[in-house]
Amino acid sequence: MSLKKQTKVSTEFSMASMTDIIFLLLLFFIITSTVVQTNVIKVLLPQSTKTERQKTIVNITIDAEHNFFIARDKGEPMEVDFDEIEPFLQETVSDNPEMFVALYADESVPYREIVRILDVANQNSFKLVLATRPLDNKR
Repeated sequence: MSLKKQTKVSTEFSMASMTDIIFLLLLFFIITSTVVQTNVIKVLLPQSTKTERQKTIVNITIDAEHNFFIARDKGEPMEVDFDEIEPFLQETVSDNPEMFVALYADESVPYREIVRILDVANQNSFKLVLATRPLDNKR
């Protein structure tokens, strides 16, 4: 008679390394989400040689389809009608009288749409800056 020793093989699985990987992925996504571009509406801005960054409080965007979007600080842009822009700006200027309004208009937008926003800013004495992209020297 032969006695065989039975050895028991441990099949336990340690979750410690898996939680480390998940934690690192979570940190990666949190850090990269803060680098996301604030202006998510795609517009092709006209080019300019001078690029000076102003502290903006309100962003107004006119896309290629002539839709108006407005966003306060770094908030999410929301689509609005043209008639809603002036009351929104007046409410914002009452909170912060030193605000700047940045106008992002696609280069295909007719000039009359830009002038409408300029008129609103002029009538209410808002400080308005036109957003442009840096001049491409490849041409």
